[in-house]
Amino acid sequence: KSQLEVKVFFLDDVKPKQVNGLRIFLEQDERVKEFQFVTKREALQRMQKKYPELTANLPSNPLPASYEVTPGDADEVKALAADIRAQKFPGVERVKDGQQTSQRILQVARWIEIVFLVGVVVLLIASVLLIANTIRLSIFSRRREIEVMKLVGATNWFVRGPFMLEGLLCGAVGAASAIVLLLLGKEVALPAILGHIDTSDDVRALGFGLTALILLGVGLGVGALGSGMTLRRYLKV
Repeated sequence: KSQLEVKVFFLDDVKPKQVNGLRIFLEQDERVKEFQFVTKREALQRMQKKYPELTANLPSNPLPASYEVTPGDADEVKALAADIRAQKFPGVERVKDGQQTSQRILQVARWIEIVFLVGVVVLLIASVLLIANTIRLSIFSRRREIEVMKLVGATNWFVRGPFMLEGLLCGAVGAASAIVLLLLGKEVALPAILGHIDTSDDVRALGFGLTALILLGVGLGVGALGSGMTLRRYLKV
């Protein structure tokens, strides 16, 4: 909801006449669907209810009185905020629109997305190399057995099969570990965090079961890729 609101914050010494001047402007503006005056006391009560640990030891009320203005059309938020600023109402300290906040959040989110994407690529490459190195060491430690198997007529895929299976198992174990950590986060960490975050019907995310299947599939794919690269290079059968 805050992303669809314009918030007008008043100075501490604002006069009732100055507050009424803004109220009249809002009542006459056809773009305004509804607005609400929030006193300093009400603002503090909201903060105490939402973040009790942050407001427990406040010596005084630092929050300003404000108007929360909701336009009829979400696209009017920025224009309405600009018009209120242009009026230069006395007693008004600042005007904040939700689009400013959402743009900052989206900008930070894009950088976080890039960082996580780079991290995922690096971890995938590291996983492939780690599995490839594990299979290579297995090949070297079993080279005599491989020679004997070839001498008695074993086919190429009969020799390669156990190493492919080992790579898949390595990938599956890694994926299973990630799923367990994800489950712990879902059942333990996430409820603790969501206690301090407003819920919204607009939030959408993949279900846990689908995410677990994706992780398992990626793990098996990484295992197959690592073992396949190693077998192609080091196992000449």
